[in-house]
Amino acid sequence: MKKTKIITTDDILLKLCQSFSTVLSTATDSDISYSAMVQKINKTSLKPDIGCFVLFDGGFTGLVVSNFSQQAALELYKNYMLKMGMMEDELAIHHTSDEVSDVLGELMNQVVGDFTGKIRRELQVSITQNQPKMLALNKQILLSVDTNLDRPQARRVSFTTENNNIFYLELAMDKTEFIQLEEFDQQSHDDPDSIIEQTQRTQQPSKAEAKQPDVDLDLLDELGL
Repeated sequence: MKKTKIITTDDILLKLCQSFSTVLSTATDSDISYSAMVQKINKTSLKPDIGCFVLFDGGFTGLVVSNFSQQAALELYKNYMLKMGMMEDELAIHHTSDEVSDVLGELMNQVVGDFTGKIRRELQVSITQNQPKMLALNKQILLSVDTNLDRPQARRVSFTTENNNIFYLELAMDKTEFIQLEEFDQQSHDDPDSIIEQTQRTQQPSKAEAKQPDVDLDLLDELGL
């Protein structure tokens, strides 16, 4: 008898942590790691110095919250902008600057986008996200998912930047299980750069072929035909 595979809420949290680590590490060209220990919490909340929240819906509903210290926020912002080619003396120096919030919001959008794509490929479940909301805070703000959850669960995971600055990920969602009844092939995760390169290679022969009729016409003209 075939053994069924079960994906729990904590497995979904792990996929989210992997998206955070992978996307932020790539975007900032630095090492972003997360703790192997997960904390059970009762409520999700936005905390100083910068908090961000994203609501997702569809196959299941949840709330993703990330809380950054000013040191962690500035480090991620600086590394991202330097990788993008900005000069260091042109960067913002205060975590309350709009540029810092904009960059962190864009990074969170990339993270949750990677997560929703992973859920679609690996669980065959479609979820959608709203635009991340980023706030500079000096007080804690409690957040809850605006929906009726039968068995709400909340988790907190700590992340560490390359310079040992800490930020936190919080996830709130209904306790759930996905049970795999049959085997299926996961959709391939196409790399945009590879697609562009492959397209350019396939277009090169067609350009050479396009020139061929011009050569034939010139030859016919020379022959007086």
